[in-house]
Amino acid sequence: MKDLVQSVKPRVFQQRGGKVTRSKVWLKNELIRVGLAESLSTYVMMSLGLGSVAQVVTGQGAFGQYLSINLGFGLAVAMGSHVGGKISGAHMNGAVSFTMCVFRRLPWKMLPLYISAQLLGSFLAAGTIYAVYYEAIHDYCRGNLTVTGEKATAGIFATYPAPYLSLIAGFFDQVFGTAMLLLCLMALSDQKNKPAPAGSEPAFAGFLVLLIGISLGSNSGYAINPTRDIAPRVFTAMAGWGSDVFRAGNGWWWVPLVAPPIGGVLGAGLYKAVVELHHPHLSKAGGEMVEEAVPLDKEINTIENMCV
Repeated sequence: MKDLVQSVKPRVFQQRGGKVTRSKVWLKNELIRVGLAESLSTYVMMSLGLGSVAQVVTGQGAFGQYLSINLGFGLAVAMGSHVGGKISGAHMNGAVSFTMCVFRRLPWKMLPLYISAQLLGSFLAAGTIYAVYYEAIHDYCRGNLTVTGEKATAGIFATYPAPYLSLIAGFFDQVFGTAMLLLCLMALSDQKNKPAPAGSEPAFAGFLVLLIGISLGSNSGYAINPTRDIAPRVFTAMAGWGSDVFRAGNGWWWVPLVAPPIGGVLGAGLYKAVVELHHPHLSKAGGEMVEEAVPLDKEINTIENMCV
């Protein structure tokens, strides 16, 4: 999420014997670099986030409570943003990538790469956490891997609705949560408003996810991310939980897959319509009229240049 779509090519120089030389670049293909960075940033975010859930569930409250999960995912987003922020933008979220394409901050041709990278990172993270907590999970549920019930463990990896939540209410829950995510991300990156200070973007993105978890998480676990939810869900179906991961919650699985992209576009569009489009183009500086910063949707990022 850092800088949303900014990608910067490395220019590392070293001093050798009075001569300045450029360091060796192992991967010159920008698409590969972006894909790998997005996969790794998603993997880091998901591993640390799912790990916080696994610790709370298997520890039965001895190693944290619901707030621990909120903090875990918030900090995980911040760390993931540092991993890939300057290469891929560290979206780590299919709804973010889709919204950036809708508002022309990311070329549509890049969307399959981002979605594939996020799915891969999320799937591998689910597998890693299952391996790390394998014995703890089986000790907790006595080897009976279930999706619902007192000893359910599928919720470690994917989100499921509260028993009282209908599909309609859950759909709105995911639309609204993701709308808040993208609306605030747009504000944090708006150079004509009050953007996050340079270098602090990962921390602010993490704080935002923490806030959403604290305020909007109880209904369905605040997936607000289609790739974060579907990849671990598929993993659990393959790892022993079976097809119940798709039947639980009246067929809940499609809600966190469909609702977040809709919410993302609505939230970003709301910010753009109410705030960003009304920024003045000129301001006074030293008695002269000077042009202010170019609106974000007109900035030229390196990914777009590379794809043209």
